[in-house]
Amino acid sequence: MKIGIICVSDRCYKGECDDKSGPAIAECVKPLCSESVYRLVPDEKDMISKAITSLADEEKCEVIFTTGGTGFAPRDVTPEATKAVIEKEVLGISEAIRAKSLEITDRAMLSRAVSGIRGGSLIINLPGSPKAVKESIEVVLNVLPHAVETLGGNTQSCGGNYGK
Repeated sequence: MKIGIICVSDRCYKGECDDKSGPAIAECVKPLCSESVYRLVPDEKDMISKAITSLADEEKCEVIFTTGGTGFAPRDVTPEATKAVIEKEVLGISEAIRAKSLEITDRAMLSRAVSGIRGGSLIINLPGSPKAVKESIEVVLNVLPHAVETLGGNTQSCGGNYGK
């Protein structure tokens, strides 16, 4: 599958530090990834939204991960930028990530991350730390192939046949 990765960080964008979370995402999804596209943007709502729409609409990435900008800081606007461009919210993904993360740290409840669909792309907001990125991707990795198949129009299974 084609994966998009967007690092949202003022400091990385300015060259003050290196992005470690984007490469962590790439490493985690390597078993599923046929191609990846990377973007680095500052904590600016319009630039985040444009990066998401570019990866979804032009690059045709099937899954797009953002990393960073999901907390309480004044410049943390990734969830708002994501909500501005998605067509459907996928609450279960973000809820599952938060639930699993709460087993590790009580700070997980401070995450405002969202997930959603734009066209044929699944967009998932992840935290900014490489450790939290890895823990979060572990939660969703196994469902990504089915999500991508379904978004691509493969709806062959009958309703109510979960796990069969």
